[in-house]
Amino acid sequence: MGVAAMARAMLHRFGMVLAGLAALASPRAAFAAPPSDTDAYVGKAMQAFGAPGLSLTVVEDGRVAVAKGYEVRRLGSPVPADAHTGFPIGSETKAFTATALAILVDRGRLSWDDRVVDRLPGFAMYDPYVTAHMTVRDLLTHRSGLSLGEGDLLVIPGTRRSRADIVHALRYLKPSTGFRERFAYDNILYIVAGALVESVSGQSWEDFVRQNIFAPAGMADAQANYSPGASDVASLHARTAGAIRGEGVETVLPPPEGFFHGVGPAGGISLSAVDFARWIEVQLGHGTLPGGGRLYSRAQAAELWRPVVVVPADEFKLPAPIAAMQPELQTYALGWFVESYRGHMVVEHAGAVFGALGMLYLIPEKDVGIAVTINSEDSSTRRAVLFHLLDHYLGLPPTDWIARLQAARAESLRKAHAVLDAAPKAPRSTGLKAALPLDRYVRRYTDPWYGPMTVTTGRDGDLSIRFDETPGMEGALEPLGGDRFRTRWRDANIENAYVDFATSAGAVTGATLKAISPLADFSFDYQDLHFVPADANAGVVPPSGPASPKDQRAEGKEFQPNRP
Repeated sequence: MGVAAMARAMLHRFGMVLAGLAALASPRAAFAAPPSDTDAYVGKAMQAFGAPGLSLTVVEDGRVAVAKGYEVRRLGSPVPADAHTGFPIGSETKAFTATALAILVDRGRLSWDDRVVDRLPGFAMYDPYVTAHMTVRDLLTHRSGLSLGEGDLLVIPGTRRSRADIVHALRYLKPSTGFRERFAYDNILYIVAGALVESVSGQSWEDFVRQNIFAPAGMADAQANYSPGASDVASLHARTAGAIRGEGVETVLPPPEGFFHGVGPAGGISLSAVDFARWIEVQLGHGTLPGGGRLYSRAQAAELWRPVVVVPADEFKLPAPIAAMQPELQTYALGWFVESYRGHMVVEHAGAVFGALGMLYLIPEKDVGIAVTINSEDSSTRRAVLFHLLDHYLGLPPTDWIARLQAARAESLRKAHAVLDAAPKAPRSTGLKAALPLDRYVRRYTDPWYGPMTVTTGRDGDLSIRFDETPGMEGALEPLGGDRFRTRWRDANIENAYVDFATSAGAVTGATLKAISPLADFSFDYQDLHFVPADANAGVVPPSGPASPKDQRAEGKEFQPNRP
């Protein structure tokens, strides 16, 4: 059986399972209390991995069993996180954008099979065939042909761009696989989906979500774009001082300029524990509002959870100590992962922004939903708590997830340090020199989809680099020998990169980049950039004909992503 046939068979099987479980979920299951050690386990996980604050929600059988905050909103402040403290939820936002579109489908304003090019002015992909055939459903299912996280540097770690700018830049993002050929997680097309909501509804994505989801669902604390100045929100935290992000002392992060608005429909929302309770009730009720009535129809509820594409088994492969967390079968629907975990179907999505992480799992057969969000990047905290609760509600034997996650983290850091130890050391201690006089590298460069990058020289003759459309993305450019350099961004929140210049006859003809840390978040998609001197890129236009199979496949890459 070929790969495509196997994928179709798997989707059919999962679709039948989903239909059966939806029927099973209709009668109310027996109420089961959360484990008696919930508070103690949360405290133990927070102490083990270091998250400053945590928000937890558990809904069982239509009842809110837990909705509370733990510890503090911000390091150095005694103000506690509580049930109404908002935490950024990252890519869990994608389900809200899919729901916004489902509401428009219910209202007859849109169809899932509408061509995007017919509904969103200015929409174009690199390949004109994809432009002509991409549907609304395709926008939401990570099968466009783009590689993992491709184009994220349009908004990561911040941006001066509008959503219209991001839609325009799509036409320059070269695919790595064929259209609808393979799952590869992206954020950019969910930003486009938000622009589609705006085009069809006549409202901003933010206003549409506030008025048509937050308000009717009673989500009074929710923000469409996380705002650090709001009265009850968690601050962002990370460990950025070490050689590898995630090591060292926890510090408060300033929110990156323009990020939450730019990334909005893909990852901008923040919710409190109480908000999550309302959202989970809507999901487990297949669109029914907690106070009666409907947010969206049962038909759209089925569409949102219907598997569309199989996620390859190696896409989000977990290390050996926590391999038991790996789904046996994983698919993607519309804003949701639908998967089998130890023989049980779950509907889930995780979320990550700089300084905050979350996970939301729904167990339809048990009528249970669990949401865990933290105000730091200490990811193992959220995983330990969520899987402790997940196993409890599935009646599985208890597992010491804290110990297993500690082992997995130690293994990951050991491998990363081995890679960094083998890399070239600081140039001042090794005497590494650039192949050309430094002034030869000084100029303005441009990439078709990102735009301008500038290399300059200071009074001391050393080089500096600046990504012109990304606020604060500037710093030193240090030679590592030959035409390879490395960045040292002034903002420690930004992952450093190797910069490899191409030269010919003593002149610089281009530059490519690669993240230095093997654990760098995939959204630092430096590998997708191909800078050339700005004057050499004058007049670049999108391709006029379909990309050839070679064009679509030659740049496929292997990734070990951090789950979004």
